[in-house]
Amino acid sequence: MPPSSRDPYPDALRAGALLLVVFGHWIATLPRMADGMLVDTDHLLAAWDAAGWLTWIVQVVPLFVFVSAAVSADSVARRAAQGAQVQWWAGRALGLARPTLTYLAVLAAIAVLAWLSGGHLLAVFDRSLTIHLWFLLMLLSVQALLPWCLRLDARLGLGAVAGLVVVAGVLDWVRAGATSLETWRHLGQWATERPAGIAWLNMLVVWLIPQQLGIAWKRGRFRGPATGAGLLLLGAVWLALAIAAGYPVAMVGVTLAGNNMLPPTLALIGVMWLQVGLVLLCEPLARRVLSGRAPARAIAVLGALGMPLYLWHKLAELPAAWLGERLGLPIDAGLPGEAGFWLGRAGWIALCLAMVAPLIALVLRFELRRDRDVAATDRRVDVLLGGVALYVGLGAALALGAWPGAAIGAVAVALASWRLRALR
Repeated sequence: MPPSSRDPYPDALRAGALLLVVFGHWIATLPRMADGMLVDTDHLLAAWDAAGWLTWIVQVVPLFVFVSAAVSADSVARRAAQGAQVQWWAGRALGLARPTLTYLAVLAAIAVLAWLSGGHLLAVFDRSLTIHLWFLLMLLSVQALLPWCLRLDARLGLGAVAGLVVVAGVLDWVRAGATSLETWRHLGQWATERPAGIAWLNMLVVWLIPQQLGIAWKRGRFRGPATGAGLLLLGAVWLALAIAAGYPVAMVGVTLAGNNMLPPTLALIGVMWLQVGLVLLCEPLARRVLSGRAPARAIAVLGALGMPLYLWHKLAELPAAWLGERLGLPIDAGLPGEAGFWLGRAGWIALCLAMVAPLIALVLRFELRRDRDVAATDRRVDVLLGGVALYVGLGAALALGAWPGAAIGAVAVALASWRLRALR
């Protein structure tokens, strides 16, 4: 087999980020049992304040955006030069829409069966089975602006990154209602406790920062372990100041207020500096390790499994909980600090792994039998209508949960796939 022309390091970073997300979600889900039945689920952050520090490791969405931008930069630049950047985005949207349609359709069918049979497990998990779809909405949005970000990089270089950071800071400042520099010690507390208002723009601005950094990295504007060490130091100082200013420690949101995610805050940018710093610091060693055939093959397999694993890993919690009930396993381990808590977490993760493996195998068997041609139409009206339908479908699933959100989402995403597919 001829060696792949793909750069294995970005692929390895994406694969590692994906695995952290999957295991992070499983660890964070705390099933609650009563009389041998699952009656509720907690979130680890709600049960254990100290878990907030762990989110500095498992909140790897910035890393994923950073690497995706670096990988896509050259392709988008070529398409933009040909005037086909809309077609590129439509192809990416279609590539996300097709497997998402399968997931939502299956989830909707499960919801109907659960309603007809009086099953209780779906009601317990419900919105947790669709909450991870927010990432697809965010990724589609920032990638739609990749051509614009490339032009910003060509004109301003790293100044484009600095500009986005300033805009994000101003939006946090306005949200906090700060009136002077002396109030910086309360900036984080005020910004996260007050209604977001105009700071909802940071749902786009903050996620554009790792994208802009990824383009700059690809263009060679910063390199080397020394730069990586500097970014690590910047991230550490940034986060220390953010915590001193009252921003929450956790980089994942459990509620709609008092967190660094809805919308993203200045504190989350500190994690971005840490992650990009680690990418640069580890690059020489990682590239030596990845030069072997075995690591390259493992990364290729994880890359192929990426989208199915991300979509379906939450649904695996449903049969895992059912099996845990039937076998009487200690999936309810109580609270952090109690005896057996981490043993229970290990058992829960083992169940999720056992359930996700056959699930992914079935999904891949189905997806591989579908038409592999994902070339998208370049008619802007089709792209616009398909994009709107895709956003509506994902938004409905996010807002309404497994039922009726999955059913509404499946219909809308099916429409999106139809409008985005190649016209023959």
